[in-house]
Amino acid sequence: SMEIDMATSDTAPASGSILVILLSILLPPLGVALSRGIGTQFLINILLTILGYVPGLVHAVWLAARPAP
Repeated sequence: SMEIDMATSDTAPASGSILVILLSILLPPLGVALSRGIGTQFLINILLTILGYVPGLVHAVWLAARPAP
């Protein structure tokens, strides 16, 4: 039978990044702080979250899903 082991797949996110994405959904600035640290992206996310939950959410999940530079 053909089984795909997602844990070893190159496209599967690491379990740590899944946790960060979940935290980004609950509290976007926390997800950004965990994935990128306290810096420019964190401050941008605070501003976006103040302007509305959805912009902050999109920004946080986008950063958590992207590989760090």
